[in-house]
Amino acid sequence: MKKIKLIIKYSLFLLIIVATAAFIFGPKYFDKTKNTTTFTGNVAPNSLLDSIPFIADLHCDALLWDRNLLDHNNYGHVDIPRMQETNMAFQVFTIVSKVPEGINIIKNDANSADQITQLNLLQLNPIKTWFSVKNRALNQCDKLYEFAKKSNGDFRVITNKRELQQFIIDRKQNKKLTAGMLGIEGAHCLENDLNNLDELSKKGVRYIGLAHFFDNEWAGSAHGMVKGGLTEKGKLLIKKMSDLKITIDLAHSSVQTISDVLKIHKGPVLVSHTGIKGICNNQRNLSEEQIIEIGKHNGLIGIGLWETAVCGNDAAATAKNIKYVTNLIGTDKVGLGSDWDGSVKAHFAVTGLPLMVAALQNEGFSKDEIYKIMGGNIRDFFLKNLPE
Repeated sequence: MKKIKLIIKYSLFLLIIVATAAFIFGPKYFDKTKNTTTFTGNVAPNSLLDSIPFIADLHCDALLWDRNLLDHNNYGHVDIPRMQETNMAFQVFTIVSKVPEGINIIKNDANSADQITQLNLLQLNPIKTWFSVKNRALNQCDKLYEFAKKSNGDFRVITNKRELQQFIIDRKQNKKLTAGMLGIEGAHCLENDLNNLDELSKKGVRYIGLAHFFDNEWAGSAHGMVKGGLTEKGKLLIKKMSDLKITIDLAHSSVQTISDVLKIHKGPVLVSHTGIKGICNNQRNLSEEQIIEIGKHNGLIGIGLWETAVCGNDAAATAKNIKYVTNLIGTDKVGLGSDWDGSVKAHFAVTGLPLMVAALQNEGFSKDEIYKIMGGNIRDFFLKNLPE
């Protein structure tokens, strides 16, 4: 009996040690192993990079992770010191609130086990986030404001046109200034209640992807079980988003959802992170017809920095996809949509942006065109479409 008690005692002790190690080391381990890069060498400087007045990117999931964005990290893709190091002005930080187990780009069930629940538990996030996708979204919003508060003025959260205009003015005097804006992947975080859009709008969310990796109450996903279009509730969501000046993000949307939105919505749209079917033919990417229609809507297309999006693992592949878009709708409607820190093996982290500039030069883009693609188009899009 004494021996059994001793075994139980030591087993419990061992379990506590393992659990403690998981909570201490687990979040950083998953961040480091999920958010890697193809390019691992030294990045050659590019003389044009530092002259670009406004470098920007449309899509980064760094808020998902338990990483201090005020630190210069040697893992992951983005943090504020590395943004400063590479002359990056503006990053949209996107909120991921639910990811199905066994995630893939073909077919995912919204009712399957959720990986973000596990991550929230492991990161010891507030209890209210464990089983509420809305509270997860609000918590990630709060994290960005907290980083801004502690940044000694180096980082700002942009929520309206006036703030963006002031940031542009101030950054001309201080190139170390950086800024971020909030976006959301998947309207499922509204928890089937249109009124929750008001709360997220007040938090500064300025674009929302209608669907992420699964169909939801509002719209079909390119990776869902049914892949339908806008639901009747989805049409109400489009109207309210338009009224609140929250831009519609069509990334991950099904073919039918994209078609439905472009038919009933007269305002601008964006596709925050994607590739082009004409070069990389899979169901998450845009067809030539969709690109042309998005162009007619004065939209903006962000081209990704990972292999599934562009069918290549370097900046040259992304530049090739960008060239395809510009040939169809001009150089004013395309930019970078990296998907940094989105559990992808990116071509490079933010400090690799000189590689992107060099790749655009190799595609024959002029200096002024590179200024637009590397961020000018994103700046101008939000100057036009953010609320006052």
